[in-house]
Amino acid sequence: MILIGTMNLTRTRETGQFYCPTCRCAQEYRLRSRRPFLTLYFIPVVPIGAAEWFVDCRGCRDKWDPTVLQMDQREHEQVQAEQFQREALRSAVLVVLADDQISDTEVNVLQQIAQQLLGRMVDREELGELCSIAQQNKIRAANYVMTVSRRWSETQKSEALQAMFLAATAEGKMDGAQLQVMTQMRDILELTEQEYQSAIEAALQRELVE
Repeated sequence: MILIGTMNLTRTRETGQFYCPTCRCAQEYRLRSRRPFLTLYFIPVVPIGAAEWFVDCRGCRDKWDPTVLQMDQREHEQVQAEQFQREALRSAVLVVLADDQISDTEVNVLQQIAQQLLGRMVDREELGELCSIAQQNKIRAANYVMTVSRRWSETQKSEALQAMFLAATAEGKMDGAQLQVMTQMRDILELTEQEYQSAIEAALQRELVE
């Protein structure tokens, strides 16, 4: 009986140091390639696809596109800041959608939040697209924030929480679903009670200014 199958072979092609966006410092890396092979009796014999290249951080174990090696610290920090701004806005949108509906008042508040986070106006069409993607893929605020927040600094966690609180209270008070999500955020963001309350107080001050 002839045993034929497939397997992926991963090889290290280069090592060195790079600025890791997750660790936020210089780390050792491995530039690696992964390629599928046809196997005969469990022995790889014929490559059957193109190699996939990636950078593996030896510190946090995150994987990056090889272009990460071409960026300096300042470029990384700019990319990270822009990524956080988008993630914080999506988090606020998801909090609004916790009750599976969105009002004109909530849209207006989300536009104000977007202006503060992104430094530009976000029209209703763009917000509508974010809402549609979230609803079609059944993305929930708690799951999303749990995934993306591990990259956030303590300051970013506070800023994102403020945006989510303002979104949740857009109509004056939170409904049951939104209250439940905001209650979960303290643990998801790994904030102390004092840090959580400080962020809420900062959000209320922002609301008064607006």
